[in-house]
Amino acid sequence: MERNLTLIALFAALIAALGLVPQFTLAFGVPITAQTMGVMLCGTILGAWRGGLAALLFVALVALGLPILAGGRGGLGVFASPTVGFLVGFPIAAFVTGWLMQAMSRMAVLPAAVIASVLGGMVVLYIPGTLGMSATLGKTIPEALALNLPFMPGDLIKAVLAGFVTSAVARARPDSLLSRA
Repeated sequence: MERNLTLIALFAALIAALGLVPQFTLAFGVPITAQTMGVMLCGTILGAWRGGLAALLFVALVALGLPILAGGRGGLGVFASPTVGFLVGFPIAAFVTGWLMQAMSRMAVLPAAVIASVLGGMVVLYIPGTLGMSATLGKTIPEALALNLPFMPGDLIKAVLAGFVTSAVARARPDSLLSRA
């Protein structure tokens, strides 16, 4: 139990730390950050429940006002911004990524982690992200989806990087890969 709580807090901190990587904000107010890779890693390393809880803890800390989103943002105001759907989607994406990683337990770690990161950390995350952008920017769903296109190449790179990090963890400390336990 204590180990689980420590890992959940550690991975919530990892998501926050990845927000320190310099961001690039697009014209419509949504930044490109490394934090989504942290969400992917929550799922691929911790598994569904622990990963989802780590991302949920991160979202709760943002809601409490901690400036841990990229660009030092935090507080309830971010839940009225174009990023609201992505933020709300973090725990869902981490959970689904972890669930997929667990479901692909017979597959080698690297391809399983990349596939889980793409499907959970991208496809699943883009659903609430697109809906949030549509609602806050007054765009149709197709228009909001088109606004997400600039994010996709970078997110694919992050998914591959998450796969390599997960694979490295599996080789160095196999017992630490809780998504396969």
